[in-house]
Amino acid sequence: MGAAGSSALARLGLPAPPRSRWLGVAALGLAAVALGAVAWRRARPRRRGRLQQVGTVAQLWIYPVKSCRGVPVSAAECTAMGLRSGHLRDRFWLVTSEDGNMVTARQEPRLVLISLTCEGDTLTLSAPYTKDLLLPIKTPPTNAVHKCRVHSLEIEGRDCGEEAAQWITSFLKTRPYRLVHFEPHMRPRNSHQIKDVFRPTDQIAYPDASPFLIFSEASLADLNSRLEKKVKATNFRPNIVISGCGVYAEDSWHELLIGDVELKRVMACSRCILTTVDPDTGIMDRKEPLETLKSYRLCDPSEQKLYGKSPLFGQYFVLENPGTIQVGDPVYLLDQ
Repeated sequence: MGAAGSSALARLGLPAPPRSRWLGVAALGLAAVALGAVAWRRARPRRRGRLQQVGTVAQLWIYPVKSCRGVPVSAAECTAMGLRSGHLRDRFWLVTSEDGNMVTARQEPRLVLISLTCEGDTLTLSAPYTKDLLLPIKTPPTNAVHKCRVHSLEIEGRDCGEEAAQWITSFLKTRPYRLVHFEPHMRPRNSHQIKDVFRPTDQIAYPDASPFLIFSEASLADLNSRLEKKVKATNFRPNIVISGCGVYAEDSWHELLIGDVELKRVMACSRCILTTVDPDTGIMDRKEPLETLKSYRLCDPSEQKLYGKSPLFGQYFVLENPGTIQVGDPVYLLDQ
């Protein structure tokens, strides 16, 4: 200990400790720092090397109810189970048949015309030529919890009540339906059980397979250049749309950095008949853009076990590091 330190202790009436004790304290402090660094490296094993900007966040979309209209947001929190903005979470609500099976725009195309938005502590269900229905943001705990099925996997959902069920049933005018909500304490579905390329730790509520779907404006423009009737990003229900990159550049991105958020690509998204539903009219074409995509976006024959004969458009990502992203954020490719 230096003379200045000793005199300071003397002024306070405290004896200077033995040199060995100070060395021990210093050693303990250094050890703590070293252990902290090791723990940080374990928690964050990836090194951020040279960063290459590959684009900019152009659009962010949350689809509160599976198969219903998306809500564009300017910023969103990236969680392990998808985007969140306030009380709205991506595909945390689900329309079901009375026996608990999911109902999507594949069976009921006009679902894409229904929107769920949130203001304060109130949820609002809206649809064309239909009076809005206001619901409490917190589903009453006395409401029943149903066993539901999404792509043959069982998952729970709390019933949103008779008013919501009657409102959706009345709008679709086909058969009785119910609306359920996934709550944080419920057990999520495991993406690995849907596609084994996902990790056993990757979990979702009601999405098909993955918490994040990403594609580029350039890829959409390329598709539209081949179509007579143009389609929108919302035909494909992305969460994050990237601008400023090349056509299908997203196919080769392995790990992205947006702000503090790190996202890792798992696989391409194989496309089904839902893409042929016009998001503005709720009318299913059954052909386009699916037929055009099949003409140039089929997988390599070596990957048919994973993708089958469906065309590919967009990429599925999972979360590596959480945080908040916003429209206008630069998108970087992390070095491998």
